Amino acid sequence: MSAKSLAQGARFSVLPPVCILAGGLGTRLGAAVADTPKPILPVAGEPFLVHPLRLMASFGLRRAVICVGYLGEKVEATLGRERFGVELLYAYDPPGLAGTAGAIRPVLDLLDERFLVLYGDTYLRIDYGAVDRAHAASGQMALMTVLRNGGRWDASNASFDPASGALSYDKRAPTPDMSWIDYGLGVLTPQALAAAPQADDLADVYAELSRRGELAGYEATERFYEIGTPETLAEADAFLAGGVVRS
Repeated sequence: MSAKSLAQGARFSVLPPVCILAGGLGTRLGAAVADTPKPILPVAGEPFLVHPLRLMASFGLRRAVICVGYLGEKVEATLGRERFGVELLYAYDPPGLAGTAGAIRPVLDLLDERFLVLYGDTYLRIDYGAVDRAHAASGQMALMTVLRNGGRWDASNASFDPASGALSYDKRAPTPDMSWIDYGLGVLTPQALAAAPQADDLADVYAELSRRGELAGYEATERFYEIGTPETLAEADAFLAGGVVRS
């Protein structure tokens, strides 16, 4: 499914705000990030984050809080304060690596009682509105989107029943029966973060919620694109430029 056809099929509704985690160093990209932070590397002729922002705007996104770290001032200067009708706010990570959960906690006052979380180096072809509605209907503290993986993209770390929405997740100690993988989009509440107050990594928050039975799941059906390595950056560039890449 192309980005254009996905956007055309979007059910337009106002989404809760999204927290975009974009503070990483991007060390696997080597010289490419020496002067340019990963979230604004040129991809298909535009700064990378422009692509997911455009897609989410088509689903009714109106506010994004971008958590930046390495060369964060360049991210802010490049993207500005608004794109596609989406208000862009910036939060600078504290000195040292706070971790993904550690980056979210200080910006909760800029978010709502329910908010999306997205990694700033991923492009995800998914119905963002449906994900939000699934979380609201679940009654759970959080929701994780998952993709049937079978070890294809990385180590599988979740078990999921699409019929019931039941999800078991553990990135640190995955079990042999796990054949799904965290897709990179979640829905969180402040209560979800409070459930694991010592966790610096979002993966540990999700694992704790999974143990408590407070983590809902939602099935993604389209492969993800990300720009963490030179190879995946080239794939994302080819896809977003309209080229042919493997499905």
